[in-house]
Amino acid sequence: MPRTIHVLNGPNLNLLGQRQPEVYGRETLADVEAACAALGRELGVEVLLRQSNHEGQLIDWIHEARGAAAGIVINPAAFTHTSVALLDALNTFEGPVIEVHISNVHKREAFRHHSYVSLRADGVIAGCGTEGYLLALRRVASLTRG
Repeated sequence: MPRTIHVLNGPNLNLLGQRQPEVYGRETLADVEAACAALGRELGVEVLLRQSNHEGQLIDWIHEARGAAAGIVINPAAFTHTSVALLDALNTFEGPVIEVHISNVHKREAFRHHSYVSLRADGVIAGCGTEGYLLALRRVASLTRG
């Protein structure tokens, strides 16, 4: 049975490729999902990619990952900077967590420089475009090899 890695995406990432392409690029979330699935096959892991604009849904998916996923890759988007609830949920997950940001949040507005999720994350990838998801998947796969 393949290991499963949950790739969770927060608010507005459903508009990836349309919203501020000068910041986030032209790849869509469907492009990210296809690239992650292809890399997952290469790494021998199953990838489950989900997106929600609702904080509670993301929390439910983190809870669902407990006991079911080898690791979590999460792009919490704007919830990065505001959600203690996401941090609390991630603290209940025992596997590795890698935080991903498409843009380099440290070159942007000051409010984007703080991440609650980073307090739990085993690694943070920022500013690598959508390739950051692939880097994160490789890291989780590496950390969860038997």
